[in-house]
Amino acid sequence: MSDSLFSLEGKVALVTGTSRGLGQYFARALARAGADIAMTSRDKHSLSNFATEIHMLGRKSFSTDLDVRDYTSIQSAVAAMEAHFGHIDILVNNAGCNIRKPALDVTWDDWNTVLDTNLRGSFFVAQAVARGMMHRGYGRIINIGSVTSVAGYAGLGPYGASRGGIRQLTMSLADDWGGHGITVNCLAPGWFRTQQNKALYENAAWVEYLTDRIPVKRPGLPDDLDGAVVFLASESSRYITGQTLLVDGGISTGATKATV
Repeated sequence: MSDSLFSLEGKVALVTGTSRGLGQYFARALARAGADIAMTSRDKHSLSNFATEIHMLGRKSFSTDLDVRDYTSIQSAVAAMEAHFGHIDILVNNAGCNIRKPALDVTWDDWNTVLDTNLRGSFFVAQAVARGMMHRGYGRIINIGSVTSVAGYAGLGPYGASRGGIRQLTMSLADDWGGHGITVNCLAPGWFRTQQNKALYENAAWVEYLTDRIPVKRPGLPDDLDGAVVFLASESSRYITGQTLLVDGGISTGATKATV
């Protein structure tokens, strides 16, 4: 199989939420495959060290402020990135948040914070980027979902609703934009340690409980996602759209589930 099917040479990838966590792993993987990286955070100055890392990989980068809960911020950020690079070929809609609470304790503001960030923000970032992609007749949009896109867990009501919405949104946008050369897919990680959930992984008993319920018998490591994100961003996935790719060690098979 030709390496060109997985090469991102000459492509520009926008990865939202790259100040920490999985966003940085996605950006690294795409950079190693040859893409230049447009990166965002609510404070672009927090990206300076990571921008240096991308340059050390031999790729170009550009950083800008982006608050996905603010429509004006989305429009300004996308315009700045397109002005800098001339085009955006790949979008990884990664920016997100979680508020973990029992359902009866979730407040109106909790719900709005999670849904506005994870679902509404992802839609309007995709919309802004897709305009340029449609003009050029090419694009790869990767919405970041979760195992909660297909399975329910206690304490994750708003988060699960937002990630389930991402799965449905992905299918709708794939149908909307497929005729314009744009594929839209959802990459859904399982249980990975991130800044959002690190407290859970400090509980050895919980980690043991979780591990026992994952068929491959371990939580995910960030680089377990590298191949999936490059695949969905590259020519190797050109006839795949509207799909949810679960990278979860098999926990979504439904045989067993971890509780939170």
